[in-house]
Amino acid sequence: MRPRYFLRSLSTALVLLSVVAAAAQTPQPHRQTSTPYTGDLSIFDRSDRDKLLQVERVMDILDIHSGSNVADIGAGSGWFTVRAAKRAGEQGAVYAEDINPEAIRYIDARVQKAGIHNVHTVLGAPDDPKLPAGSIDSVLILKTYHEIADPVRLLENLRKSLRPGARVGIIDRNGNGEDHGIQNDVVERESARAGYRLNNQYDFVKGDNEDYFLVFQANPERH
Repeated sequence: MRPRYFLRSLSTALVLLSVVAAAAQTPQPHRQTSTPYTGDLSIFDRSDRDKLLQVERVMDILDIHSGSNVADIGAGSGWFTVRAAKRAGEQGAVYAEDINPEAIRYIDARVQKAGIHNVHTVLGAPDDPKLPAGSIDSVLILKTYHEIADPVRLLENLRKSLRPGARVGIIDRNGNGEDHGIQNDVVERESARAGYRLNNQYDFVKGDNEDYFLVFQANPERH
């Protein structure tokens, strides 16, 4: 090969490598999401919601029992929080996390009025639930995942709070991101990128062929 041709080829290769490297470093656009709900929180406390979502079965699958430390991410009105708190008992704890300060105030007032002493409210950030490190046994993200703009980052931050073997449940409905739903295969891909593996999936919640319940665990091979 002639030196001039070789140098020209080498220069072209270096330019291509630079383009690829720059593309890899360019932040990927966030997928479509729904606007987080900020209205009347009492709508989440419908009298038939326990039965529709089969919440007791959900807690069984997430292995929530006396002494468990549970995270309710996107807790809203605290509907799931108070049910998990009853299961966890005084030896356990529930961290009710939300990015809406009004939801935090609502839950604080709710548990105080009900005399519940094992709930800790946490004002999180959109990409970080800000939970105590190495403290959580079970997590539920209930009808909130479609509102999370950077779910991979949030799940990566959540990993720091999980105990070994912790179960992470995501209940949502199929949709395009903007219609208060997100396809379950999107959730699976994003969770895998954040270092989780899918353990089980269920379709019994609500029984409408739209809602799904996915259960993940952190992949121990990822750090």
